[in-house]
Amino acid sequence: MTTTSVDSRAARSGSRAAHKGQQTRASILDAALSLASQKGLEGLSIGLLAETTGMSKSGVFAHFGSREELQISVIREYHARFEEEVFYPSLREPRGLPRLEAMYRRWLKRVSVEIDSGCIYISGAVEFDDRPGPVRDALADMVRTWHTGLMRSITMAREEGHLRADTDARQMLFELHGLVLALHHDARFLRTPGAVQRAEQGFLNVLDRYRAAPSG
Repeated sequence: MTTTSVDSRAARSGSRAAHKGQQTRASILDAALSLASQKGLEGLSIGLLAETTGMSKSGVFAHFGSREELQISVIREYHARFEEEVFYPSLREPRGLPRLEAMYRRWLKRVSVEIDSGCIYISGAVEFDDRPGPVRDALADMVRTWHTGLMRSITMAREEGHLRADTDARQMLFELHGLVLALHHDARFLRTPGAVQRAEQGFLNVLDRYRAAPSG
């Protein structure tokens, strides 16, 4: 057997091992996301995840060297899925108000689905609002990234003439975020019927206040 064939076989074997490792890590993250939705980020632990996945603690530890690293990985995975479900599909809409409406309504839909399990952005903020450190920083960075995308969409809607020229993008973002927080609180904590519909009506009310007057 030539050196070249040995090297080729070793490379294929290494590639298969790396692929299997990625699949295992993805499966662990799936389980970790589910646990974090139910128990919060603070409820995550290497031991609990090992028990849930049927793996050994050392097996889970090999993919996430610490509880903190596990929590940060869950935050990043949640954000990646949020972008795939909410942000990127909305970019297919025309610039301006159609895109802003798509972003808010997809956001609303996701939070509505998460009422029983909980939104990691919102529950994580409650857990880590007064606890400085890498986990809080990672969570805050992800939320700011989403807010930046929303504010850019609001600004574009103003530039396209869909919103009033004096629209304060940061203020409008604050109001839209407030609607989603109110939805999460009323639907998840108070179990108030019709909370989703009120969040939708609230959005329409905000648009009415900022919408540009028809030309002519």
